Amino acid sequence: MASITIRNLDDDLKRRLRVRAAEHGRSMEAEVREILRQAVGHLSAPRNLGQLIHARFAATGGVDLPTATRRPMRIAPNYK
Repeated sequence: MASITIRNLDDDLKRRLRVRAAEHGRSMEAEVREILRQAVGHLSAPRNLGQLIHARFAATGGVDLPTATRRPMRIAPNYK
């Protein structure tokens, strides 16, 4: 297993970490491992921007838009 050292940790942050660890009945080291496991431990399939937007607004429901009528393309001008 790997080890990590965290330097220049704010005193208030260390105090809150100690309190949080005590609330969960763990050592500070075990609490930090659990926090890291929750933050970066789950590997998920990467999603593209379209999937992220869809997931964000899926709960609001869909919208039915009218279909635009199409006309034949215009003939390109000949500049010769």
